[in-house]
Amino acid sequence: MTELIDYIPRLWLYLLAGAAAVMLYQMWFWLRYMLVRRKSLLVLPPDTKKEEDNPQKETGVSVIVAARNEENNLRNYLHQLLEQDYPEFEVIVVNDGSEDGTQEVLDEYAARYPRLKTTFVPRQARILSSKKLALTLGVKAARYEYLLFTDADCCPASPDWIREMTEPYRRSDRTEVVLGLGAYFKEKSALNRLIQYETLFTALQYLGMAAASHPYMGVGRNLSYRKSLFMERQGFAHLPVARAGDDDLLVNRFAGKKNTAVVRTEESITWSVPKHTWAEWYQQRKRHLSVSGLYKTGSKIRLCIEPLSRAAWYGLLITMLCIGSWQLQCAAAGLYVARLLMQLTVMRVSAGRMGVPKPGLETAFWDIAFPLLTLWILMLPKSKHVYW
Repeated sequence: MTELIDYIPRLWLYLLAGAAAVMLYQMWFWLRYMLVRRKSLLVLPPDTKKEEDNPQKETGVSVIVAARNEENNLRNYLHQLLEQDYPEFEVIVVNDGSEDGTQEVLDEYAARYPRLKTTFVPRQARILSSKKLALTLGVKAARYEYLLFTDADCCPASPDWIREMTEPYRRSDRTEVVLGLGAYFKEKSALNRLIQYETLFTALQYLGMAAASHPYMGVGRNLSYRKSLFMERQGFAHLPVARAGDDDLLVNRFAGKKNTAVVRTEESITWSVPKHTWAEWYQQRKRHLSVSGLYKTGSKIRLCIEPLSRAAWYGLLITMLCIGSWQLQCAAAGLYVARLLMQLTVMRVSAGRMGVPKPGLETAFWDIAFPLLTLWILMLPKSKHVYW
């Protein structure tokens, strides 16, 4: 009995030390990757020569959009792509087997805007990912070396979107891939609060890791790469066969620490229409997660460490609250509040610098609930319906 009494304080000490160690890692992770500093809104590939800091002349850009049943979104947003303040560019919209009035809208806009070019994927093309085929057709039709991708339900944050997203090419000949931020319009609903948290956390992570020379994904809503890179690597030909992956898997294969740039300025953002039902969000999330297991081994290891440390963090805190003395419980509460304040400060400062909505105290809930939702989706059986 005496030995047990002597052991309990040592156990409390071990728990406190473990929680402090995990918190130090969490602080390092958030300050290293998630904090957006003013000087890192534009990050060029490493070893960029100083003389390359003087931008080169603006050259042609091909904006590529794959559209399937996007009649309404094209009417709302296509003109904002076509009216960009940039001297030389084209917009290529690939009609991916649409069954609504998408083609009629494209014909109408093509008559008004000479910059617009269109092509199509036949409706009967029932392949595993017709979007990859649509993007490939768009790339092959592109006149220019610099390719800039977005979706039909996206609109650029400013008339300077093209200029901002292609700035790294003019500042460094090393640049072959440019990663940007694709945000979602803010709405008043519980689902939208989740979407805002997920989008901000994911963007801070993949853009922050890319800025630290560890690129692992991008989003097709705002992504750029060279046409020559796509053709040399044979596009999607060597990617695992999957419905998704036209953006993140491609970046995971093509992007490296020596050829990837990051743009996080407010003018470079694209804004998208968010999902409005939980079922739609679930299908989108499931599609994105379906390819995460196909990332490179190094990417998967780096992505696993943070959620595992977060699980350990909450596990240690709960244990301290359940079996510890009141002093240990107070220490656990203090550590929790300190981490939450650090996390909120980083997310709000970073969101403000990028020009996206700032999170509030709901972050405390989603910090626990979102990983559990993700784990639940990963554990569900995979669907065999894989079109688009």
